[in-house]
Amino acid sequence: MSIRIYKSYTPGTRDRALSSFDEITKVKPEKKLIKSNHRKKGRNNRGIITVRHRGGGHKKRYRSIDFRRNKHDIEATVAAIEYDPNRNARIALVKYKDGEKRYILHPSNLNVGDSIMSGINSPFKNGNCLPLEQIPLGSSIHNVELSPNRGGQIVRAAGTSAKILAKEGNYVTLRLPSKEIRLIRKECFATIGEISFDDAFLVRSGKAGRTRWLGKRPTVRGSVMNPCDHPHGGGEGKAPVGRTRPLTPWGKPALGIKTRKKKKLSNKYILRRR
Repeated sequence: MSIRIYKSYTPGTRDRALSSFDEITKVKPEKKLIKSNHRKKGRNNRGIITVRHRGGGHKKRYRSIDFRRNKHDIEATVAAIEYDPNRNARIALVKYKDGEKRYILHPSNLNVGDSIMSGINSPFKNGNCLPLEQIPLGSSIHNVELSPNRGGQIVRAAGTSAKILAKEGNYVTLRLPSKEIRLIRKECFATIGEISFDDAFLVRSGKAGRTRWLGKRPTVRGSVMNPCDHPHGGGEGKAPVGRTRPLTPWGKPALGIKTRKKKKLSNKYILRRR
């Protein structure tokens, strides 16, 4: 998987760097695995903007991804590797021996025609899904469950993987992509390997229009607003913040302030913060 860097033929191609899509083997998604995707575009039930900078964008159909991998002890074959507009990782279409098709997150180095499996008895192999207690120390994993049978919730972005550091009692110690070290129950399932397209962080839109296609609206700096719109606003010319620290539009501390709740129940499972 590689990045295509464009020459400056037009203002829009200057500084543009997009995926070359070399790994994609199928363009149209599987019909039975897609559904309509109504996007709220940052509005609440009254149409009021509650999340800024969202809206517009190209119409997308949601691909139903199998995060649970709960079809155990049945071998599946990778039928195709596809693009998913709803995430930066690629997805793989797998076909089970009983004829059912599902989408999974595409692990790196998993090719069309390869076989994968899920379950306690699955071999230690790239793309297979096993409980954490069955995976050797030092292994790279992704799509990790936080609660048994809930489905993978963390380590799902392109190019990411977690590492198993230790096993003690009913818990397994993981180092997450954010460098956070956390305990997770040994019964939770995870997929072996790293998620593909590790060059995702190199993608550059090159123009504002392509960012709008992705559903992102412009972000305006607070310092160029009026005092009634932002705590940083007002003043003549390039004025400083005028406060003891940078603030959000709602007057709360910004840039470096921790926002996680101090009494969150899962705090006891985190050994080292990110």
